[in-house]
Parts: sequence; structure tokens; C-alpha cells
Amino acid sequence: MSSERKFIKESIRRQLLKEHLFRETQRAGFGGLSVARTPLGTHISLIAERPGMVIGRRGATINRLTDEVENIFGFDNPQIEVQEAQVPALNPGIMAQKLSIALEKGWHFRRAGHSTVMRIMDAGARGCQVEISGKLTGDRHRTVKFRQGHIKYCGEPKHQWMRVAITTAAKKSGVLGLKVLIMDPDAKLPDEIELLPPEELTDVFEEYGEGDAPEGPYRPPEDQDDEALDDEALDDEALDKIVEVDAAAAAEGDVPKGPAEGETVDAKEEAKPEEKKPKAKKAPAKKKEEPKAEAGPAPEPEAKTEPEAPAETKKES
Repeated sequence: MSSERKFIKESIRRQLLKEHLFRETQRAGFGGLSVARTPLGTHISLIAERPGMVIGRRGATINRLTDEVENIFGFDNPQIEVQEAQVPALNPGIMAQKLSIALEKGWHFRRAGHSTVMRIMDAGARGCQVEISGKLTGDRHRTVKFRQGHIKYCGEPKHQWMRVAITTAAKKSGVLGLKVLIMDPDAKLPDEIELLPPEELTDVFEEYGEGDAPEGPYRPPEDQDDEALDDEALDDEALDKIVEVDAAAAAEGDVPKGPAEGETVDAKEEAKPEEKKPKAKKAPAKKKEEPKAEAGPAPEPEAKTEPEAPAETKKES
């Protein structure tokens, strides 16, 4: 037998075992199953909401299940271990069964879906989704989803943090398909970044040697005001940085030049505001003179024409 056929046959046998134990322990709240091969035989770990019902009186139920696993499915020396679910509301298998029971009892699908989502989120899940598909309100099949919080459908976060369970609910109108997805409360998504507090940053800076420390602006101690800083408290690197920043600002004309190297300035003098010099008044702008015409012969004055006097008429005497 080829290795591919062997893997397929083993997967089918484990799936049939899971379905058989689900039917037998459904009333106890079946929460999952894991099968592992050991040198001594086959170790089967079963999670249940009520382990006492799986074990039975004096171990009668679990002994019967062990014989069925060995005789029907052919597992060598099976050993069944029953574990109690720590938080049943965060187990998708248990919540899917509770949803199935509620629908079979006659609950409306919206009421059952919303109550299941609220119960899961109240237990501390980062996100959940409940899918109900089938004949819900009419003869036509449809799917309804109830979602809250974060849900991942692909990628590494889906395989690492998502828990999925699928089951059915038998009603008079037909069989409904149920699917419950729950994101683990401890899930850490790739886009979530934690910033270290300032107290821990000092330990990180101490790991660097001299000259390898990351560059950054100087920050004075919290219990000391900027006005009361003394140059003796500053190290040479911080003082050089302050001088460089002041010189660059003075070159732009925003702030006057700071002290040069070796000079000291009292803190009181630094704190004094600079006196503003009165601005010189600007002289009024001169009007632009019109360009003079080129010199040439002066035009002759026009002769004035006097009006002619009316002719006198002599009267003959």
C-alpha cells in the first residue's frame, strides 16, 4: 500500500472514531477528541463538559467505549482519558451542541444565534461567528451569520487562533447546518505592537557601548524644570547637541545664537526674555517719475486771432 493511501485510510478511521464517540457522549457535552500513538498503544484524549457521565458508574461507560474502540475500529491497546472543559463557553463543540438543542426545542433562529454569540463573548473570546443554514423562514434555503469581534478567515492567525465546530439540528422542515467559530482569548494578531515603558528603555540603552547608543533628542529629568537646568548637569554630548540646534535656528533667523563651546551662561540670563527693539519706520515710497520727452525745437505759439469789429456806417447829414 502506498503512503498516500495509508494516510487517507488512517484519517478516515480517526474521523469515524470521532463521530462514534460524539454520538455516545453527546449528552455529556462532547468538546473534542485527540488521538496519539505511543509505544504502549493508542492514547485517546476526550474533552467533555461533564466527565462523570462519560466515565459512568464504577467506570462502566468508559470500559464499554474502550472495548468498542479496540474491536470496531482496530486501534491497538486504546487508553481513553477524559478531561473536563475549563471554560465550556469557549469550546466551539460544546456551544454548537447547545445551539442545536435550542433550535430543536423550538427557539427562533435569531434568538438562538444572538444568545450564543453573547454567551461566547461574555466568556472572554476575542471574536466569534455563528452560521445557521437551511430552511429558516420558507421553503428556500438561506444562510444567516451572527458575528461579533475579530474573525480571521485565512493565513497563519486562522490556523493558530481560530477554533471551529460543525454540527446539525434536525427540525420538521428539514436539517439545519450549524457552524461555530471562536477566536482564542489569548490571540495575538500580527498588527498588534507592544511599546516598552520608559523604565525598561534604560535597560535597553545600557546594552549599547560608548558611541553606539541610538541618537535622539535630549530629555531632561521629569523632576527638573527646563529653566533651572545647569550646564554642569549636562554631559558633553547633550551640550554639543544644544549648541548645534541653537546655531541652526539662529542661521534661519528664528532664535539668537547660543553660547559657543567653553562658554557658560547663567540660567537666570537664559530665562530672561529678550527685549524687543523698536522697528525702524520705513520711508514712504517715492512716486515713479514719468519719463521726460526728448528735447527738440519748441513749437511756435499760435497767433491769436482777434474778432473783427463791425463796420461803422456813417449817416449822411
